[in-house]
Amino acid sequence: MKKQFVFGLFAVILLACKAEKRDFMKYPKTKKDSTVDHYFGTEVADPYRWLENDTSTETAAWVSAENKVTKHYLAQIPYRDEIKKKLTEIWNYPKNGAPFKVCEYYFFTKNNGLQNQSIWYIKKGFDGEEEVFLDPNNLTADGTAAVSLIGFSHNKKYVAYSVAQAGSDWSNIYVREIASKKELADELQWTKFSGAAWRGDGFYYSKFDKPEKGTDLSAANKFQKIYYHKLGDPQEDDQLVFEDENNPNLYFGAVVTEDERFLVIYASAGTCGNALHYQDLTIPNSKISLLVKGYENNHRIIANVGDKLLLNTDLDAENKRVVLIDPENNAPAHWETIIPESNLALEGVDTGGGFLWASYLKDASTNIVQYNLAGKKIREVDLPDIGTAIGFGAYKEDKEFFYTFSNFITPGTIYRYDIANATSILYKKPDLKFNTDHYETKQLFYASKDGTKVPMFIVHKKGVKLNGNNPVFLYAYGGFQVSLTPGFSLSRMLFLEKGGIYVQPSLRGGSEYGEAWHKGGMLEKKQNVFDDFIAAAEFLIKEKYTNPSKIAISGGSNGGLLVGACMTQRPELFKVALPAVGVLDLLRYHKFTVGWGWVVEYGSSNKKEDFDYLIKYSPLHNIKVGVNYPATLITTADHDDRVVPAHSFKFAATLQEKYQGENPILIRVDINAGHGAGKPTTKMIEEAADVWSFVFQNLGMEW
Repeated sequence: MKKQFVFGLFAVILLACKAEKRDFMKYPKTKKDSTVDHYFGTEVADPYRWLENDTSTETAAWVSAENKVTKHYLAQIPYRDEIKKKLTEIWNYPKNGAPFKVCEYYFFTKNNGLQNQSIWYIKKGFDGEEEVFLDPNNLTADGTAAVSLIGFSHNKKYVAYSVAQAGSDWSNIYVREIASKKELADELQWTKFSGAAWRGDGFYYSKFDKPEKGTDLSAANKFQKIYYHKLGDPQEDDQLVFEDENNPNLYFGAVVTEDERFLVIYASAGTCGNALHYQDLTIPNSKISLLVKGYENNHRIIANVGDKLLLNTDLDAENKRVVLIDPENNAPAHWETIIPESNLALEGVDTGGGFLWASYLKDASTNIVQYNLAGKKIREVDLPDIGTAIGFGAYKEDKEFFYTFSNFITPGTIYRYDIANATSILYKKPDLKFNTDHYETKQLFYASKDGTKVPMFIVHKKGVKLNGNNPVFLYAYGGFQVSLTPGFSLSRMLFLEKGGIYVQPSLRGGSEYGEAWHKGGMLEKKQNVFDDFIAAAEFLIKEKYTNPSKIAISGGSNGGLLVGACMTQRPELFKVALPAVGVLDLLRYHKFTVGWGWVVEYGSSNKKEDFDYLIKYSPLHNIKVGVNYPATLITTADHDDRVVPAHSFKFAATLQEKYQGENPILIRVDINAGHGAGKPTTKMIEEAADVWSFVFQNLGMEW
C-alpha cells in the first residue's frame, strides 16, 4: 500500500511537471504573411519577412514577447541564480592586457575584475607610474561603449582611437595627445572596420556614406572609401583619396609603412581575396598605382625594405610565403622569395627589433619562427606549452616586446620577450579563483564523411570514464579562414568542473592547414564543414565519450550557421543546439549591412548554381514539420549590424511554428548589444549564466 502511494504521488508530480513544461512552451503567436520569392523556377515562401524590419513597433513587440517567454523558462531553472553567482565570483579577478611600447611610453589595459570595460593605462618607462589614459566606463552609464586604439602617429605624439556604441560595428574616431593625455577636437563619424594609418600630421581612414535615418543597423553598406584627415580640420574637409565608383561591393583599408615611405591600400571583394594599390609618398604628386591584382588570392603587406615591399601571400603557395616586391617591376614573375612556403600554414608575419616574426600553425597550435629581413632563419621561439601565442611584433628600434600565451586550461599569461637573448620572462599571470590543475587536453584525429582526417581537441577532468554517458559541449566555426586554436574560457570551466567534456574540432573552412583547408569548406563545398562536425559527434559516440542525449552543439556567427545546418540535418544526433548570432537565411544574407562581403565564401542566391546548393543547407529553409529538434536557445542582439538579428528572428519563429515536441525552442535577444565585440562584463555574465543554465538543464546535469 505504501509503495502504491509513493508511485501514485510520483505520477502526480511527473504529470504536474509535464503540464508545467507545456505551459512554459506557450510561444508568442507570430503572424505570417504571403511573401514568396521566385528563384529560377522555384518558389520559396518567406512568411516572416516582416521581422526584417528592425525598427518597426511590431518587431519590437515580438522581441519583447519572446524575451519574456525565454526569461520565464530560465527563471524556473532552480540553479540559474547559483550559476550566475558562481560566474560573478570567479570572474572577479584582475585582468591585464599585454603592454606595448610607443617610444618611451608603455600602453596596456587593466580590469579590476568586474568593470564593464577594461581601462587603458599608460606609464612612462617600464618602471614608471601607472596612469589612466582612457576609461571607456566613463562614456556611458551602462558600460556599452567599447574603445580600441587604432593607430599611433609615427612621431609617437598622438594616438587615434575608435569608440563603438552598444555593440554596433559603426564607430567614431577621436585623437588624443599621448604625453598630456589631452583630447583633440577631431571627431570622424560613420567609420566601420577602419584603422588610422598616420602620415605627417594626419591619417588615412575608411568610411561609408551616412545611411538614411533608421536604417543604420540593417541597410546594405556600399561604396566604402579612403579619406585623409588632417588634424584640426572638420571631417567635411577631409580629402577623398581612393574609391571605386563602379563597384559598390568593395572593402578598402589603408596602411602606411613605418618610415612613411609607402601608402598601401587594400581592396577586397569580400572576406578573402584582395588586390593591393600603392603610392610612393616620397615622390611629390605621385599617383596611386596597382601593386597586386585581385581578387583570387590573399596578400598582406609586412613592411618595406628601402624602396621594396615585403609581402605575405598565398599566390602559388597555399600555405603562404613571404616575397620581396619592387613596386616598379611588380609582376609575380619578378617577386623574390624571402621565406619559402612551408608544410605548415603561415598565419601571419610581423616585424620587431629589425626581424621578422612568423606565426605558423602546427596542428592548430602556434609555432613562432624568427627570421632576419633577408629570410635567414634565426631560431624557433620556445613557447611555454602547446597553445596560442599572440603579440610578436614591435617597432624597428625596440629590444623587447610582450606576448600573451593561453590554451584550454591556461588563462592569458603575459611574457616579456628579450630579443637579443631569446628569452621569455613571466610578466603577469592571472590570479584565478579556480584551480585548473585537475584538467587535461588531448588532440585526436578522426575521419570525416569523405575520409578526410580532421583534428579535434578534447578537454576534461583527469580520470574521466569513457562510459558513453558524459555531457559534451561541441564547439566549432569552420569558415572564413578562421583557425580555432587552443584558448581559455572562464565560464567553460563551470561545465568542466561538473564533469563535462569540451570538444573543439578544426573543421574545413578555416586555415588550420592553409588555403586548401579553407577552400575545402567554402562555396559548393560548404557541406564538408557540416559533415566534419557531424562526424566529430559520431566519433565521440563511437569511442564511448557520450551519447546523443548528452551532446550540446554551439557556434557563433558563421558557427551559428554551422549549428543551424547540423541541427536541421541530423536533429537526432544532438540534445541541445546553441546557434549564436548566426547566418541562418542563406538566400537573403547578402542584402543587409556588409553581408555582400560573404558572397565569396558562401555564394549568392542571385546565381542559379549557387542557389541550388544554398537551398539545400540554409537552416531557415530546412526546418520540417513534426521533427524532434534539439532543445534550442538562439542568441542574438538588437544592435548586431554584422549578422542582423532578422536571421535569428525568422529562424526562431519558423522553429516554434513547425516543432511540436517537448524540447524548448527559445530565443534570447540582448538589448544594447551587438555581434559580440566590446560586450560589457555584466552582459557577458548574464548571457553565460543563461546559456549554461539551459545546457545543464537540458543535458540532465547536476549542479
